[in-house]
Amino acid sequence: MNAQSWIQLIVFSGVLVACVKPLGWYMSRVFQGQPCGLDRILSPLENVLLRIAGVRPDSEMSWKKYAVAAMLFNVVGFAAVYAILRLQHMLPLNPQAFPANSPDSAFNTAVSFATNTNWQGYGGEATMSYLSQMLALSVQNFVSAATGIAVLVALIRGLTRRCSDTIGNCWVDLTRSTIYVLLPLSAVLALGLVSQGVVQNFKPYRSAELVQSATFDEPSTGADGNIVTQKKTVTEQQLPMGPVASQVAIKQLGTNGGGYFNVNSAHPYENPTPLSNLLEVLAILIIPAALCWTFGDMVGDRRQGWAILAAMLVIFIPLMIGVVAAEQSGVPAFTQLGADQIASDTQSGGNMEGKEVRFGIVNSGIWAAATTAASNGSVNSMHDSYTPLGGLVPMWLMQLGEVVFGGVGSGLYGMLMFAIVAVFIAGLMVGRTPEYLGKKIEAFEMKMASLVILIPPVVVLIGTAIAIVGPGLTYMAGEEVKGNLNNSGAHGYSEVLYAFTSAGNNNGSAFAGLTANEPFYNSALGIAMWLSRYWLLIPVLAIAGSLARKKYTPPGAGTLPTHNALFVVLLVGAVVLVGALTFVPALALGPIVEHLQMVAM
Repeated sequence: MNAQSWIQLIVFSGVLVACVKPLGWYMSRVFQGQPCGLDRILSPLENVLLRIAGVRPDSEMSWKKYAVAAMLFNVVGFAAVYAILRLQHMLPLNPQAFPANSPDSAFNTAVSFATNTNWQGYGGEATMSYLSQMLALSVQNFVSAATGIAVLVALIRGLTRRCSDTIGNCWVDLTRSTIYVLLPLSAVLALGLVSQGVVQNFKPYRSAELVQSATFDEPSTGADGNIVTQKKTVTEQQLPMGPVASQVAIKQLGTNGGGYFNVNSAHPYENPTPLSNLLEVLAILIIPAALCWTFGDMVGDRRQGWAILAAMLVIFIPLMIGVVAAEQSGVPAFTQLGADQIASDTQSGGNMEGKEVRFGIVNSGIWAAATTAASNGSVNSMHDSYTPLGGLVPMWLMQLGEVVFGGVGSGLYGMLMFAIVAVFIAGLMVGRTPEYLGKKIEAFEMKMASLVILIPPVVVLIGTAIAIVGPGLTYMAGEEVKGNLNNSGAHGYSEVLYAFTSAGNNNGSAFAGLTANEPFYNSALGIAMWLSRYWLLIPVLAIAGSLARKKYTPPGAGTLPTHNALFVVLLVGAVVLVGALTFVPALALGPIVEHLQMVAM
């Protein structure tokens, strides 16, 4: 890695940390009902929406009612998306006359966007109408993200309240998350993206004549049923249009990740310039990072928020550097063949396969780490084309549980589950009942925290096993029938493991060599996404309700301080050890074996 690589990494990390306090302060004021600067403009809108819904802001809920409200809200969102996708051909704003989505694809997409996963088994510009993109997908980008923030706020209230049976009002939290946080930030980012050339219109697709025609062999099925090829010459290109900037803004800020176009943020209409790239990759992490400061402020000790953020950065920064270093090391086989691996005008070399020249290796590596540390899943390069170790890093970041920043809200409440486990371990060491922020951590909290930590790995590993012994078995064994895999051996296995890792941790990115838009994978991945979102959400709210009912316990001589370097180390150790013990055997069969095969060639 050269000096410019280090400068880009340092600048990105520095800008991200600099944004934490201002945005964190703003969100803390919003969720505590204090003046925040925009309340004079947005408060009337909030009041109108709550009045129309028949919600009294001062009427609070128990954790069970809160959970039911959040679940019903998301189920209705799922049903609405499914209906729109199935009826797309009958609805307006479909200038390309796209047909309805198949039942399995519509199911997968509806679950994906309702759970804040945004896994995509389809090509957006060739599948979705403008109405589907806006009314179905973009709306879920807002409300699924708002759900994660609302659950986090409820958990924070559980930590701060004493002898209380309520943890807030779900409808109020959802409304404030949407109109005070997500909408204003999305509007600002969308304007910035439009200024860089991101498309935002309702025009039909346009055709442009190619400067130079292209000829290729097009496969087709002959009369005898065999595959034949014939020469085809292309003289013009179809340019997709649509309301892109508005969806790109919320897909990044809400850690959604679903691309308007099939190649996501590698498409020049979604991400045309280095500046748009910087804005988008910062948007992925800015809310999850700032929520750490919000957490510290709301619990009355900002050091707690900084400690959580420090733990996230301690894991994230070395892995971000690792993926960049792995890609800049290049592919030994190319060197042996004498192939040129020049990465760009300023990079001496490396693996540029699957990467945009306008971004290069460093910006591609930063994005790969950021999008998989957060449960975002958008990409500006193709992860399937990374070196084995370069692809391992994004995969393992997801396998850590999407708690290193993670989704908006969901990442922090996942990390707080690890904090509960960490203080429990510390309590066992000194023989005292563990405490966190003045609340005793007892058997019920540990059971619920264990569910939150262990359910995603169970979903990932069982799903991968079923897929490998089913649709992927023949090709993994080296037989001619490929099924859904386009690569055999270790890399084919990695593609399946990555898919279920992505779905089981609500990320949404993919190794592109897997054909996933078919009934088995649409159904299996949809179930994985559903389980990993809502089987975690409910235990978190249960912990919030349990803690809210407890009295405050003043810290004593045996209480572990949870704001210092020792706790950061303990928390990082808990996250990394769980991730390592759970997934290293699975990774050894995929990217690690593939790396050894690569260097041995």
